[in-house]
Amino acid sequence: MISVILIWLYMLFTCYVAGYLCIRAVSRWTKFKCKRKIDYLYAGIGVMIVYAQVFSIWGKVGLLANVVLLFACILCILLFRKDFAKQVHNFRLTVTPHRILVILFLFVLFAYGTSRGYIHYDTGLYHAQSIRWIEEYGVVPGLGNLHSRLAYNSAGFCLSALYSMSFLGGQSYHCCVGFLAFLLALVCSEIFWKGILHTPCLSDFTRIMGIYYLLNIFDEMISPASDYFMVLLVFFIVIRWMELLERDEKSFAPYAMLCVMAVIVVSIKLSGALILLLAFKPAVQMIKERRGKEILLFLGMGAFAIVPFFVRNVILSGWLVYPFTAVDLFDVDFKIPKGMADYDAKEIQVWGRGYSDVARYGEPVSSWFPGWTAGLEGVNKVFLVLAFSGVFLLAIFIVYGIWKRKREMYGYLHMAVVLMVCFLFWLFSAPLIRYGCIFLWLVPVVTWGYLYLKISPHTDRFKIFAVLMTIICLYKTGTFGMELYRQGSADYLILQKDYDNYDTVAYEIHGYTFYYPRSGDQTGYSAFPASPVKAEDIFRGKKIEEGFKDVIHS
Repeated sequence: MISVILIWLYMLFTCYVAGYLCIRAVSRWTKFKCKRKIDYLYAGIGVMIVYAQVFSIWGKVGLLANVVLLFACILCILLFRKDFAKQVHNFRLTVTPHRILVILFLFVLFAYGTSRGYIHYDTGLYHAQSIRWIEEYGVVPGLGNLHSRLAYNSAGFCLSALYSMSFLGGQSYHCCVGFLAFLLALVCSEIFWKGILHTPCLSDFTRIMGIYYLLNIFDEMISPASDYFMVLLVFFIVIRWMELLERDEKSFAPYAMLCVMAVIVVSIKLSGALILLLAFKPAVQMIKERRGKEILLFLGMGAFAIVPFFVRNVILSGWLVYPFTAVDLFDVDFKIPKGMADYDAKEIQVWGRGYSDVARYGEPVSSWFPGWTAGLEGVNKVFLVLAFSGVFLLAIFIVYGIWKRKREMYGYLHMAVVLMVCFLFWLFSAPLIRYGCIFLWLVPVVTWGYLYLKISPHTDRFKIFAVLMTIICLYKTGTFGMELYRQGSADYLILQKDYDNYDTVAYEIHGYTFYYPRSGDQTGYSAFPASPVKAEDIFRGKKIEEGFKDVIHS
């Protein structure tokens, strides 16, 4: 746990400084003002994700990447020392002692959770290997030909490699998901600082769902799974977006900044890609106001955020977005064959529907949906019913808003439609719960929650909200506390629990030792490089840095 705390302190420093630089630069072009210090950290997370990806294109992400980062941060502190001193002073004046205690409590609690827990199956399958490839080599041409899942490019793996500290010679730490969970816990805790009698709003309901998600993944956030990265960031985007609508924010700048974060989400997990449709609002506003410079600014930021992701995709697989072959632009010898890419895409979708037989890919919804629904947990079945009914409810809202020309509803309707589209995209593509649980949960929030807020008197609204909060807090906190008590131990108080490792068989290709599992398909982290089965000689050259070509070209 102490190792996690030390790495998080380093992350707090580097992310805050990077976020400050980013927001300062944007503020020079727009009237954007960051009202919460935690938003600097989120901006910094976005910067670090892009930085790690760019660095991986040129070389391994390890000691040098951190030396350059630390030097840049120290230089920034020196150049803007007055501004940072002022921010520290303001923090001391505005943050109350009891809030500091809550922050420290959450910091230690989530550091404890991140130091132990259950390692995700896919982490042993390819997450750990992907991160180690980034630590050791950066990005290698045609790596997906060694193991197709190593071409499942996620910017979250690059961030994990940047802060893994593997270059110190010990273990590779995996603390980034836990760090984002801690930040979301701070965002969700804002609900308790609004005052006991404050009128509840949609952002409060979203925070409740965020708390629910954090309690669910507390014993799993030790795994650097891309699903967790995506959901944690989307929760932040939606909460802040709702707050902007609730206070009737007129400036396009804060919306546009959140849309840049939505671009980052695309680079982490494609199941959350359609959240980028939120960009319609600030785009239209900037066009109407003829903000040419600002349009170029945010388009440039978006391009800078996503181009490294596309570059890494092409190098890893030969495809712009693997495993989807609709866009075929490159003809390179390390390109993963189209048939294999299509098979991978189908496998992802059928797995999400609850079975592993790719031959069933073409089955209609009526065939797979009943079995998929039956496999859901009880609470998610309830949310599914609420979400489907919410589709029809939202349609009524849209007709009503347009018919009555309720312009004050347009911002809400846009956000609700985007979340609905995200939900339907997830449901009819690869509806594995961990891929898109946030959309399953938030559709009822933005439909039924909105209806409730509109038709209930303020007094009744507060009473029901208070009862809801009390029930959730008592139930989930009770079960969460019992779970912590049963599993609590002094293990991992110093070092974080390491990746799981497996019994493997070694063999050589071109003088390099490779590994494959003696049974099953997991290899873990230490057996490197590895693949689920024994690989053929598919080297493009004599060195591993030159990459791998497919079997046809070998």
